[in-house]
Amino acid sequence: MIDIRKGDLQDARILALLRYHFDTCHEVSPPGSAHVLDVSRLADPSIDFFAAWGGGTLLGVGAVKYSDDAFGEVKSMHTSEAARRRGVGGAILRHIIETARSRGIKRLSLETGSFGYFEPAVALYKAHGFVECPPFGDYKLDPNSVFLTREI
Repeated sequence: MIDIRKGDLQDARILALLRYHFDTCHEVSPPGSAHVLDVSRLADPSIDFFAAWGGGTLLGVGAVKYSDDAFGEVKSMHTSEAARRRGVGGAILRHIIETARSRGIKRLSLETGSFGYFEPAVALYKAHGFVECPPFGDYKLDPNSVFLTREI
């Protein structure tokens, strides 16, 4: 069973997974194309941050950043290496969608990489109804990015 709840940004296990996510995104992305949030930005009140647990084991994390009353952006989705291909990412994404919907959000969008490392993420989002869209918010057209959106 996967237990998804508000993530504690003081928990060393969460901080380690977020550090891995941040570092990896910067390692695999060309300069200027990594749009991952650091921990201090995840603590912003406009963000709901979640952690997925299996017993006492951290399985993954994800967040949604609210830009206005009707729009949210999926951020910082990451599943631990040991928990991949077990439905964790889908469970976190469904939780984000339901949380955003309960807050009156009408549309969720996201940016992710356009190359091999990010192919599983793009497939996950598309399997949950996200479709490609033009850049949104402050994003610029970037061949290293895929922009996805869906009404919720």
